[in-house]
Amino acid sequence: MKRSSSLVMYTVLILSAMSVSVRGLAYGSVASDVLAGYQQSGAQPPDPERARVMWTEKYPDDNGKNTRSCASCHTENLRAAGKHVRTNKAIEPLAPSINRERLTDANKIEKWFKRNCKWTFGRECSAQEKSDFLSYILTQ
Repeated sequence: MKRSSSLVMYTVLILSAMSVSVRGLAYGSVASDVLAGYQQSGAQPPDPERARVMWTEKYPDDNGKNTRSCASCHTENLRAAGKHVRTNKAIEPLAPSINRERLTDANKIEKWFKRNCKWTFGRECSAQEKSDFLSYILTQ
């Protein structure tokens, strides 16, 4: 219980700081609302460290010949630009501290989680995984 309370407090502090210093109130509200939705769907308090580990974990692709990870396209440094490994399309930095467009639209957050989780993991992410990833991205 103590660990759970610490994680909730940590997340609240991060979201508070992000809403004031990085994006303004609208940014913090969107991220907070999305995280709250994941918890209403059964997710436990988010764990950004768990997401950091998953970010670089390798998963087999569709044909099982290659592996991919979140970092394959978005890089290990979310503050840096990435590139899609199949299309070579440029990807703007994912970190909201660098890219003001990130995490400002709940529908886009869900759209990209759905698409990227299916492509990387071969399935949709659970509410817990999305909660963890979103909290990790918010720390960047």
